[in-house]
Amino acid sequence: MNTHGDQLPVGTLARITGGFYLAYFVASVLASLLGHIGPGDAPPVYQAIVTDAGAFRLGLVVALISGFLFLMAAWGLYVLLRPVNKHLALLFLLLNAVGVAIQGASFLSLVSAMVQGDGASHMQAYSPAQLEGLAYLSINVYKMGWVTAQLFFGTWLFPLGYLVYRSGSIPRFLGVLLMLDGIGVLIWFLQALLLPDYRAISLPGVAVSFVAELGLALWLLVKGVRAVDPGAGLPGGKRDPDPQAEGARA
Repeated sequence: MNTHGDQLPVGTLARITGGFYLAYFVASVLASLLGHIGPGDAPPVYQAIVTDAGAFRLGLVVALISGFLFLMAAWGLYVLLRPVNKHLALLFLLLNAVGVAIQGASFLSLVSAMVQGDGASHMQAYSPAQLEGLAYLSINVYKMGWVTAQLFFGTWLFPLGYLVYRSGSIPRFLGVLLMLDGIGVLIWFLQALLLPDYRAISLPGVAVSFVAELGLALWLLVKGVRAVDPGAGLPGGKRDPDPQAEGARA
C-alpha cells in the first residue's frame, strides 16, 4: 500500500511500530536494572531508593517513558490492523491505554516512597523505623497498582492476537501466541492477587509473553507488513471501510 496525501507507507509504519515496541522492552529492562521497577518484591525497591537515589530517579523516569512507548506501539498496531476490524482495533487500543494509565498512576506511590526520606518533605517527626514502614507501604501500593494494570495488559492481547491472526500480513502463529500470552498475563494477574506465595504458576505465561510480544516487535521492525486485507477478520466477507483505500479512490 502506498502513501496517499500525508499518510505513511504501511511498511514504514510497521517498522516505526516495531521500533516503539522494541524500545519499550529495552526501557522496561533498564528501569528494572536501575531501580528494580517492575514485577518483583518490595525490599529490592526500597534498597534501591536508600542506597542510590539518583539511579532510582533515573529508573523511574525510564519507567514512565516505557509507558509512553507502549502506548505508541499500541497506536501503531491500531492503525495497521484497523482495516481488518476497526471496532476490535479500537478495543485493544483502549484496553492498552487504560493499562498504561493505571500503571503510570501507580508510579506516584514510588514518588511518595522516594520523597519520604528527603529532608525537604518535612518528615522529621517520624522515626527511621516509621519512615521505613511508610516507604514499604507506598511501594506495596505501587505493586498492587502494577498488578491491577495486568488485567488490561492481558485482555488487550485477545483482540490484538485475533486481528494479527486474521490480517494476512503478519504470521498467524504470532496471533496465536499473543492470545496465549493474554491467558498467561491473566493467570499472573489472578495469581498475584489471590495466590501471591505461588509464583511458579505464572512462570509459563512469562515465557510465552516474551516470545509472543518480542517476536511481534522484531517481525514488525525487520520484516514490516504487506497491505492488510480489509475485512479479513469478519465473517461472511463483510468489510470495514478502509480509510486509506477510500482516500486512494477519491
